[in-house]
This record gives sequence, C-alpha cells and structure tokens, in this order.
Amino acid sequence: MLRTLIAAAVSSAALALGAGGAFAQKAQFGTAAEAKVMEERAILELKASETAALAKFNAPSGEFKDRDLYVFCYNTATGLFNAHPNPALMGKDVRTLKEKDGSPFGQKIFDTVNAAAEGTIVTVGYNFPKPNTTNPVPKESFVAKIGNEACGVGYYK
Repeated sequence: MLRTLIAAAVSSAALALGAGGAFAQKAQFGTAAEAKVMEERAILELKASETAALAKFNAPSGEFKDRDLYVFCYNTATGLFNAHPNPALMGKDVRTLKEKDGSPFGQKIFDTVNAAAEGTIVTVGYNFPKPNTTNPVPKESFVAKIGNEACGVGYYK
C-alpha cells in the first residue's frame, strides 16, 4: 500500500513538473509565439476602435501586459508614441530611439513599418536591455501599421 502511494505521488509530481503539466510555471519572459499572438490581438482591437484600443494598451494592467510583453504604438505621421508602458516615452518620437552603441533602432522600426503594406506584420530586430538591467540583448518586435497607428510587441530572443 505504501509503495502504491509513493508511486502515485511520484507520478503526480512528474506530471505537474512536466512541460505540458497543468502546474508548470510560466517562463519569466514572453516567447516569440506569445508576442505574435498579442500583436494579432492588438491589430484586431485597433481595427475595432483606435481610441478604445489605445486606452487598453495604456492601462497599467490588463490583457495587453504580460511579463515583459506589452503593446507600444506611435502615430505613423508624427512618429510620436501614444501607447507605451514607460510614461517617459509617451509623446516622444520613436525615430529618436537608439541602441547603446548609437544605432537608430527607432528609425529602423519606423522605416520598416512604413515600407510594408497596411496590416502586414513585419519584424524588426535590435538590442535592448531586459527589464531591470542595463546591458542590451537581442530583441525582436512584431509591428504593423493599422490606420494612423503603428503598433508592436517585442520579445527577447
């Protein structure tokens, strides 16, 4: 009987800790697949109502914030951010953002999105520090232009 109980406990623990287990912990950082799904949801929100979508993206918590994943948006004409979790970037021109080495990744995002057809999700790679760090690491953003907005979601590679 004791042997059966131990075997059941070990089996339950193995299932809970397995990759597909119901009790498996969520990774600390979002994945490419999770970022793309969030970007696709953001596009649907923008198409339904730009004003409501921007309000949702700027909410301090909610469905468009998940660990290090979040939606950022800027006006396609002015380049000015109107959705971003960092208040210091609100109203700042995306084109002025630079990597630590001076590479203009904001201009790269702006140019790549403007060259794509509306609604097409493009990817832009750059180096950016993970939350609470200062050392830049590879990051990639899925970005699309919808109406007057270009919105994206980035993930760390």
